[in-house]
Amino acid sequence: MSNKFYITTPIYYVNARPHIGHAYTTIACDAVARRQRMLGADTHFLTGTDEHGQKIERAAQAAGKTPQQFTDEVSAQFRGLWDRMGITYDDYIRTTEERHKKRVQELFRRIRDNGHIYKGTYTGQYCVFDELYVDAVGPGAPCPECGRPTETVKEENYFFKLSTFADRLLDLYTQHPDFIRPETRRNEVMSFVRGGLRDLSISRSTFSWGIPVPDDPKHVIYVWLDALANYITAIGYGSSHKAAQEAFQKYWPADLQMIGKEIVRFHCVYWPAFLMAAELPMPKSIMAHGWLLFEESKMSKSRGNIVRTETILDVLGADALRYFLLREVVFGQDGSFSFDALVQRYNADLANGLGNLASRTLTMITRYFHGEVPYPSAAVSQKAGDSAIPESARRVIGECNSLFEQYQFSRALEMAWGLVAAVDKYIVENEPWALGEKQDEESRSRLATILYTSAEALRIVTALAHPVIPDATSKIWTQLGLGDIRKFPLSDLKWGQLQLGAKLGNVEPVFPRADKSAIERMQKMEEQQRNNPSATETPSAAAQPVATPVNTQAAVAPAAKPATPLPDGKIGIEDFAKVELRVGQVKAAEKVKGADKLLRLEVDLGTEIRQVVAGIAESYSPELLIGRKVVIVANLAPRKLRGLESNGMIVAASPEGGKAVLAGFLEDVPVGTRLK
Repeated sequence: MSNKFYITTPIYYVNARPHIGHAYTTIACDAVARRQRMLGADTHFLTGTDEHGQKIERAAQAAGKTPQQFTDEVSAQFRGLWDRMGITYDDYIRTTEERHKKRVQELFRRIRDNGHIYKGTYTGQYCVFDELYVDAVGPGAPCPECGRPTETVKEENYFFKLSTFADRLLDLYTQHPDFIRPETRRNEVMSFVRGGLRDLSISRSTFSWGIPVPDDPKHVIYVWLDALANYITAIGYGSSHKAAQEAFQKYWPADLQMIGKEIVRFHCVYWPAFLMAAELPMPKSIMAHGWLLFEESKMSKSRGNIVRTETILDVLGADALRYFLLREVVFGQDGSFSFDALVQRYNADLANGLGNLASRTLTMITRYFHGEVPYPSAAVSQKAGDSAIPESARRVIGECNSLFEQYQFSRALEMAWGLVAAVDKYIVENEPWALGEKQDEESRSRLATILYTSAEALRIVTALAHPVIPDATSKIWTQLGLGDIRKFPLSDLKWGQLQLGAKLGNVEPVFPRADKSAIERMQKMEEQQRNNPSATETPSAAAQPVATPVNTQAAVAPAAKPATPLPDGKIGIEDFAKVELRVGQVKAAEKVKGADKLLRLEVDLGTEIRQVVAGIAESYSPELLIGRKVVIVANLAPRKLRGLESNGMIVAASPEGGKAVLAGFLEDVPVGTRLK
């Protein structure tokens, strides 16, 4: 692969605050940039804000501010959000910066001096919202892009000879089919160009908020020429400084320019034509993604259905949003967003999937092997899963890398999580918790093989998923005792690299399960924002994560006051508070050999899987308990029953002479919830 990789987001228009649609593009670019860095590429990731044009001038006037004040405030919101999300951009360009203004003027001069600009008069329709000249007839004719009424414009302009570039553009699309992706967008652009191109006005003279045309300051440069140029001005084009010139030579052409499908024409027709006119290389690929639909409609300020990114960050965190957008939506197509789908995907894939696999695997290594990666024995009898998991992992590595190269994020993540499911099944079938209670050499060797296999598969999924969910995977990597995941060379990833005997880090849950209240909280936050749009954009100091991870093994309770003796055998609230009751869900159940009344259960407490031995075999058959929610005394000291360690106790009613009846719930209660 090339030793450099230059990737850009579109620069976002600052007429309104950022929302989840902006985050979608930026998250996708950040995932690509992170992966390229792991592959060893000298990666340069650019984002920023587009701050000129008539629409900005009017929005500032409506807000009672100067255009510069207005753009300073909104641009700061974008940058602040990206920083809060941990977006790893290398440069943030603003079109109001001096470095950009001077370099855009240099681009204008070069295109003009090459004979592609002339002066004329434009009379026709203009869409202020899209900053777009519209081929429509009559005052108020609707814009073909947004449907808003257009305005009639008559003014002296400079024109770019776009019509002369039609054949060269079609040759570009034909000879380089990956220049526009996906193919549906490429076909749309080719159809548009074949329909005929008209020369393009590239200046305005009826307002002043823009970059002055060189040598004719009563004109300002058309906002789309101004904005599109950021991709080269940010890396040094048009600069007189040697370092900037070297940066441009190093990084241009861009390897990937990511955009939304609504700005395909500007990026795939105007932009390459400008570059041809300036005799500059073409970007290698422009990737257009679809829209995020909320309640089957495109998110927009006018519809009032915009979802703020901050709402999701406050409740579920950045990784949840990143994973959902790249897993749920097929990149390049439109996708639906809802809070219900977000929480469902979070619980299924992150809390119960990767998070549970990490917790149960690393907890058992800590418990049974003193926190050191065990040595799998070649002498112990092998089972099918022992070889099937490594074979699956090797296949997943190859296919995930191939799919990521094609920006098929959803399919790549589906492949990786297929390995998570395979390992979960492998663990359940091989019952390492049962082997952990035995001390014979064969059982210990078998246990070591199972846990090493599980931990190594966990390591591979963690490495593959890191560009998408960087925070959680960094924590899991550290818990595996592997240090900084960002320094791991992804191109070297293969089975068997987990160092034997390595000491694990402190094992803590990374994805606490979300309950229904998470959906309600996000809906309420959005409703409050719509009702009070002038409210601050910064997260509330009172905002709490959806759930607090509970490590019952590591938690230390504060010293309790001595209980005051009460009459009639009663206890005080301080005594009751010592008992930690939590909601658990039975994941596995089986009879204990040689014991008619005992069942061995695996119970999910949200942050870990507990083995509990319960005397309920006469009341419940094992298969009827799978999936059932029960009440667990979670802070009970472990004890052994028939050689099995029981970590907790199930709460049940036992009538005199009758069978035990498990305590339960009429309504749905999230796993891990504490009873109070």
